[in-house]
Amino acid sequence: MFNKILIANRGEIACRVIKTAKRLGIATVAVYSDADRDGLHVRMADEAVHIGPPAAAQSYLVMDKIIEACRTTGAEAIHPGYGFLSENAAFARALDEAGIVFIGPPVKAIEAMGDKIESKRFANSAKVSTVPGYLGVIADADEAVRIADEIGYPVMIKASAGGGGKGMRIAHSAGEVAEGFNRAKSEAKSSFGDDRVFVEKFIVNPRHIEIQVLADKHGNAIYLGERECSIQRRNQKVIEEAPSPLLTPETRKAMGEQAVALAKAVGYHSAGTVEFVADQQANFYFLEMNTRLQVEHPVSELITGVDLVEQMIRVAAGEKLELAQDDVKLNGWAIESRIYAEDPYRNFLPSIGRLTHYRPPQEARDEAGRTVRVDTGVIEGGEISMFYDPMIAKLCTHARSREEAIAHMGRALDAFYIDGIQHNIPFLAAIMEHPRWIEGRLSTGFIAEEYPDGFVPHDPDEEAVGVLTAVAAIADAISNTRRRTITQQMHSNSYDFASSRIATLGKLSVPVSVTGTRPSYTVTLEERGEAMIVTSEWVPGQPVFHGTADGEPFSVQMRPILNGWRLDYRGVQVEARVYTETEAELAALMPEKVAPDTSKLLLCPMPGLVVSINVEVGQEVKAGETLAVVEAMKMENVLRAERDGTVSAIRAAAGDSLAVDAVIMEFE
Repeated sequence: MFNKILIANRGEIACRVIKTAKRLGIATVAVYSDADRDGLHVRMADEAVHIGPPAAAQSYLVMDKIIEACRTTGAEAIHPGYGFLSENAAFARALDEAGIVFIGPPVKAIEAMGDKIESKRFANSAKVSTVPGYLGVIADADEAVRIADEIGYPVMIKASAGGGGKGMRIAHSAGEVAEGFNRAKSEAKSSFGDDRVFVEKFIVNPRHIEIQVLADKHGNAIYLGERECSIQRRNQKVIEEAPSPLLTPETRKAMGEQAVALAKAVGYHSAGTVEFVADQQANFYFLEMNTRLQVEHPVSELITGVDLVEQMIRVAAGEKLELAQDDVKLNGWAIESRIYAEDPYRNFLPSIGRLTHYRPPQEARDEAGRTVRVDTGVIEGGEISMFYDPMIAKLCTHARSREEAIAHMGRALDAFYIDGIQHNIPFLAAIMEHPRWIEGRLSTGFIAEEYPDGFVPHDPDEEAVGVLTAVAAIADAISNTRRRTITQQMHSNSYDFASSRIATLGKLSVPVSVTGTRPSYTVTLEERGEAMIVTSEWVPGQPVFHGTADGEPFSVQMRPILNGWRLDYRGVQVEARVYTETEAELAALMPEKVAPDTSKLLLCPMPGLVVSINVEVGQEVKAGETLAVVEAMKMENVLRAERDGTVSAIRAAAGDSLAVDAVIMEFE
């Protein structure tokens, strides 16, 4: 076993590897860029080495700097995490030449499977079923269009060295192929240093299912069940679960055995993932093999009890697998939600800045056997940078059944409090309430189909109205009592309104009264004639109201606004205020604020770098025409004209770094 390892990565995955290494008694070395000087992974590691400027191409992707850090610290092995150099055969080869152990697969496997074009050729020769497509290197957009015409639409344009949704486009026409090809090449070049792309048939209404494999250096290989990763946005996974609600035991066995056969054929060792696309009848086709640890590996760990990072380290040290295939048992159900720094209310545009509040739910296993796990690489006060992936954390739940795991995830998301940046927690919470998700009727088009116009919080249902009204009324009663106690107007801790209060949830008005003493309150919704018993230890200043309503646990996020709170609960977001009847009558007379007219401005929708300005002053543009391209968090975002018009002024240039809502250009 190793005495010291270096983690050639940052953020959440670096912290994840450090945790297991510490448990195994292995010393750890972190590397960091200027942007990560105060990063959590730097604090957690036993040693840390600075490797350069914020841009990954000048720090985390520079092999010589990583190897030199290994030499100077005496680390015997390197764990690459995912992304960056994790699937770089040249890096693995350089480590071998330097006498440093690569905690990952052999160079041959990386070369054969890490390149998507070569991996499909290899799979074909190994008689693994693959999606129809053209596996050669495509010279230009015209050739891509010709190939797509021959395959038949829709097609997928995909970066050969890609991953994480980068350099990937779906095209339904020749025009979309031409544009998608150029965008895919550009993203592939900037993200992976390799602009090769290929084209394959896109399976309509597909599901994304992957098999976790584990192999040692002694010829032993097993599979640890599957993960379903069909909930995706722009080809980026958002929610994963294990096992899949689609597969039968027979299909799981067939898919797993095929994945193991491929791993053995390529001489694989370490943890890896064989990805498949499946149709709704569970027919499956090989997509690619990821020769690294996947982002979503925790759900496999939760249902199997196998620490994949530990197994990678042991395999790299030359140990045999202690598990045989018959030893692998799937226990319960696990779900992972990726917490991203993005604004779901602005078409999921990236968000950067300081985490003024960061309070994840507590990791724990309750008396019912339900588990909450949080894999994160940030702390309160930390910065979310524009230079790296927007993922903040991975929130996982595990329970005896899928239904329990979903319900537990919903509560955990409600308890995950983040301020200072925008994030996708309300969107994730809304998905947990979505009937199609709950029923398991999934496809990779789920988000595009269910949220075609972007995410808009749904109106609260009857249950949510009750909980939100109760929280607002109790919080108002406690706050009023606290103020009156401070001013010696009253000396009691009980709450009994002489007359009804009016709780407003947005435009909805709910007559309500509260009686009781902390921690137990009786909340009466007067129009329903219903009373609920709410228990909570909440006191003013706490950002999350944890409690039970008639015995059922819940959490509601509370952010102070003028004369009230903004409440977030299960994908519902409302501004809540509590009035006397007279106050409610007066509040109804207040004029609504009118948003400023920005129809003649092109505003930067996210903090980012201007890649190009595609028009000139005086140019007439048509609706849908490309105006500018802005890059943020490794993704290029094309800004298009919403209507016909004439450009009257341009306020930004290529290379400018812009803040959100900065003016890029004006129109007549």
